[in-house]
Amino acid sequence: MRGDHAQAAQLLSALADTQPGQTELAKKALTEAIGSGQMDLALKLSHAIPATSLPTDARLLLVAEEIRRGHPERAAQWLSVGGDTADLSFLAPLITAWTAADRGNADQAISALDALPSTSLLAPLVEEERAFILLKFRRSAEAELPARRAVGSANAREEKLRIALADAFLAAGDRQRALGIIEGMGDGEVAARERIAAGRRNGQAVDNLSKAFSEVMTAFSADLARLQRGAPPIGLVQVARYANPQNSSAVALLALLLAGQDRTEEALALLRAVPQNDALISQIQDVQVRILTNDKRFDEAYRVAATAAAAQTADASDFSRLGDVLQAMKRHGPAADAYGRAIAMAQAQNLKSELWTLLLLRASALEDGNRWPEARASLQQALAIAPEQPLLLNFMGYGQLERGENLDSAEAMIRKASELAPDNASITDSLGWAQFKRGKVSEAIGTLQKAAEKDPDQAEIQEHLGDALYRSGRRYEARFAWNAALVTAEDDIATRVKAKLASGLTPANAAP
Repeated sequence: MRGDHAQAAQLLSALADTQPGQTELAKKALTEAIGSGQMDLALKLSHAIPATSLPTDARLLLVAEEIRRGHPERAAQWLSVGGDTADLSFLAPLITAWTAADRGNADQAISALDALPSTSLLAPLVEEERAFILLKFRRSAEAELPARRAVGSANAREEKLRIALADAFLAAGDRQRALGIIEGMGDGEVAARERIAAGRRNGQAVDNLSKAFSEVMTAFSADLARLQRGAPPIGLVQVARYANPQNSSAVALLALLLAGQDRTEEALALLRAVPQNDALISQIQDVQVRILTNDKRFDEAYRVAATAAAAQTADASDFSRLGDVLQAMKRHGPAADAYGRAIAMAQAQNLKSELWTLLLLRASALEDGNRWPEARASLQQALAIAPEQPLLLNFMGYGQLERGENLDSAEAMIRKASELAPDNASITDSLGWAQFKRGKVSEAIGTLQKAAEKDPDQAEIQEHLGDALYRSGRRYEARFAWNAALVTAEDDIATRVKAKLASGLTPANAAP
């Protein structure tokens, strides 16, 4: 209950030893052992529980154990064991393919992948598996097309996948294709290019079954964490780390999940253990700073960000991270300066895909520092690069709306942003607020209600809806919206909402 899951696992395991017939007690100990990363204990407990009663993450742990011990053929027995547990047989082709690859049979490995049905849970990952297996056999020309297809569908995993593929191309002796796969990667491209030019491997290539299994578990865990609102897949990520202890992307994901469960110190300890020369150290530092900032440990977050930005190898991402921390500390001027350094680096390195985002971040810092003319100029630069980007259109339109500038143009920008991103609650809110500001109160209420339905927890939306309802005479409903806003409101919004609940809407407490 107090969050000491490692000790809980030890105590429950000791208790289970005294009551060998109590399967449920052993399963509780097993869950705590996997969740706290005590895999030796978890394996001992797994072998004491009937196979048909083992939870999914325990069976996957046993698969990983057999793979690590060099017995992949024994791993298959844990994929389909009957009973009420999940059928994991969809993983069998992955094990078959990489077992063949590890034994030197490339054709058999590729055939196993070709046999995968399009409906398989592994299907979205088959191109990257194909590319890595081909590269293991130094067939880099054949690997290029599946590698590029994999990168194109990797979404949040794109940077990690590019780095791993570059390493695999380099291992295959193809420096040119290694350079090609990182082209357009973003912030880390310059450092990766220098490393490839020097012929230095980064250790991220997937070149055996253990690494492949670990990467698949990490990918599935990330999808589960994104899609489900229930218990986070901590056990699944722990299995990924066990299969490949050098999988730093699994470390980053696990740290985020642990922090979300108020296990902050465990999360930070994991991140601090990642070597500074790790190819994914920038992402590790991002996660570290994010966790510390969310925990309002700003001084520690600043030390991490400032140290990275002061290094000789610092790039745009390091200064952007520093800007994020300074913004969280409400040091808006220094934050704008840090983003400015990031922008200069991005321009020098021709990182066009990153530039509009950095200009947006700088504009936000400038606006928060009451430097709207400079913020507007930054937004104009960004819009020149990405004129159809809804976040930029919304920011510029809303900023002008708040200040009574170019009201027709401001509303048109926000309306266009809403058309481009109809599911974005914040942009829908901006459109509703633009309508309210221009006296279209009835229309505004409908739009703001849609925004509130999309994101009921956003205080600013509920405050806007309450103001519009109050103005229309629907005061009871207005109080309901303001009370909803107060649940998550902080700082100025909370102060205004409390004043409105006490005395109604006045010019002094109206939302800007």
